[in-house]
Amino acid sequence: MSFPKHLASSTGSAVAIAALVFAAGTWVLPPWLAFLLTLAFAKGLVVLGVVIQMRAGLVSFGQALFYCIGGYIVGLASQSLGISDAFALLALATGTGILMALACGWLLTRYREIFFAMLTLALSMILYGALVKSSALGSTDGFNVAAPSFLGWTPQGDAQKQALYLLSVAVAAAVAIGIHRFMVSSLGRVIEAVRENELRVEYLGLSPRAVLFSNYVVAAGISALGGGLTALASGHIDPDMAVWTTSGEFVFIAILGGTGHVFAPFIGAIVFSVIRTFAIQEAPHFWQMTLGVVLLALILFLPKGLWSLIARDKPAEMAT
Repeated sequence: MSFPKHLASSTGSAVAIAALVFAAGTWVLPPWLAFLLTLAFAKGLVVLGVVIQMRAGLVSFGQALFYCIGGYIVGLASQSLGISDAFALLALATGTGILMALACGWLLTRYREIFFAMLTLALSMILYGALVKSSALGSTDGFNVAAPSFLGWTPQGDAQKQALYLLSVAVAAAVAIGIHRFMVSSLGRVIEAVRENELRVEYLGLSPRAVLFSNYVVAAGISALGGGLTALASGHIDPDMAVWTTSGEFVFIAILGGTGHVFAPFIGAIVFSVIRTFAIQEAPHFWQMTLGVVLLALILFLPKGLWSLIARDKPAEMAT
């Protein structure tokens, strides 16, 4: 992944401005669009996790594992532990995702290419199978998640939706800025070097596996955060959050948006959500075909994703 040099120093400001613009839309956007954007920002976090692994030369077909873990932790903490604060719930989701990544990462980072992809997919489907068989967790139906509070404030009705929308904007902006800084840090640069030539990285005295492990854990944490945010926004969780098609959706969005900037996953997620919403409405029996056509056209005409439209004719160098 590379970033236009002229945008590197201003990325934080650009993200903050974009967040303010979206936040200002809280009181003017129709409820259906605000809800769609809330879910898009949540999924954009998961896609960002996919993208930073692509930057290391790895494609995860099982990122739904952490997305689902984040969602279920929010649901279980709310239902069983009586925790209602949104910030505490999201912190639990993120922490659990990181712990899971620490347990799985030592194995997965031994492998590359298709082996890594298939192992991530297998772990996600194991979780899916366990949830489907668990009647205590609602089996295939899942269960509802109670409306959260915000530092002691419990809004009702439209105010609840507006608060969740603002929370999704704030979380997405904060994570985007943090990941950008991570990408342009020394460790972030080494990740690209690992993708290009692991042997040379070893000659420099660094461990490629340790670098990939760190990258994997970061991706897991923000993916679980996205899952937790989705659970709060939708008010429901089910095993489909972990199924392979969900992971495929995240990879689809990553390709759609491109990997050229931290903005790209969120742009891809928003465009994907809009296209799918209207495709389901206009052609409910052929909406998957519509998405397939969009992906095919993208591969043919915009192989670097939607972000390439913004970065076209700009230098593609890593920020300094």
